[in-house]
Amino acid sequence: MRTIGTSGAGTRLLAAVLGTVLLGGCGSIDPTRTAQTPPPVSPAPDSPPPGTAVPGTPRDLVTGLSVPWAIAFLPNRDALVTERDTAHLLRVTPDGRRTDLGRVPGVVPSGEGGLLGVAVSPSFDRDHRVYLYFTSATDNRLARLTLDGDRLGAPQPLLTGAPKGQNHNGGRIAFGPDGMLYIGTGETYRTELAQDRASLGGKILRVTPDGKPAPGNPFNSPVWTWGHRNVQGLAWDDANRLYATEFGQDRFDEINLVQKGRNYGWPKVEGFGKDARYTNPLLTWPTSEASPSGLAYAKGSLWAAALRGTRLWQVPLNNGKPGTPIAYFNGAYGRLRAVVRAPDGNLWVTTSNHDGRGDPKPGDDRILVLPLR
Repeated sequence: MRTIGTSGAGTRLLAAVLGTVLLGGCGSIDPTRTAQTPPPVSPAPDSPPPGTAVPGTPRDLVTGLSVPWAIAFLPNRDALVTERDTAHLLRVTPDGRRTDLGRVPGVVPSGEGGLLGVAVSPSFDRDHRVYLYFTSATDNRLARLTLDGDRLGAPQPLLTGAPKGQNHNGGRIAFGPDGMLYIGTGETYRTELAQDRASLGGKILRVTPDGKPAPGNPFNSPVWTWGHRNVQGLAWDDANRLYATEFGQDRFDEINLVQKGRNYGWPKVEGFGKDARYTNPLLTWPTSEASPSGLAYAKGSLWAAALRGTRLWQVPLNNGKPGTPIAYFNGAYGRLRAVVRAPDGNLWVTTSNHDGRGDPKPGDDRILVLPLR
């Protein structure tokens, strides 16, 4: 069932194995800049390096979904799952029982917008709070509601005013090890917003559980990092380093090591570059092999779900430095959207074949359970 990426150049990823300080720009869009060719790496191995987790055979957990966009686990190991286009929030048990908790009021799906990210309060046992990121009639916003059994409370807007568009709405949210809520946003094809620190578009935001700028933010605003195109994946490793997936335009998709106050270069650069004002990515792919959305960390590796690339990428890490990425399930399940580590250590992966760009198969969309060995 495992397949290795078919493009040698793409599998080599143009990846630079960088230190924890990543300075410089990205592969240039500006014709006055010169793209930097990262150091060569070995072709993808036929098997992962010794000590690296290996995925087993996926199995269907739930089928018949409509663009399942995000997954977050409750303390009892049930999962909350958002459906982008129907705006419904689902509860899914580890044995695959599904409960429709209802349509979230105020969501206005359109294009890549709709009901997007979901996060569970770290103190859910006490406060029963669930956080959602969604597209409204006027913006993209963060809202909080309560979940009492299977009853949803009314959403309370916490952070409003992120730009909305047909494309590039970002939408991933996750609580970090510091107890703050991180939000990946997109620039909605208004590329200038990514370099405008007054805009919430094209950023990674960091806010308190009440939606306020978090203490220690670099600009006295919700903005944590800037110069992003469309962030749809967030994950922390065992050392609390934050990584994010980002969609490129024509040349390079990225995984970035996210560090406070850094400018990641869009739209001035795409991929690797030489301008010290902009932070280089950790690694890149050709856009045909990735369009990376969800991101998880498990058993020493990052796991990135690829939409256009229709595969799951494993990126082994060694003290924050990436090894050679490995591609699995190329084309077997179509477009992959979310990937999260479940409480039992397995990965849950969603397909996104009903999003208008896929080729739905019987049973799509689905949640797959992927054991790690």
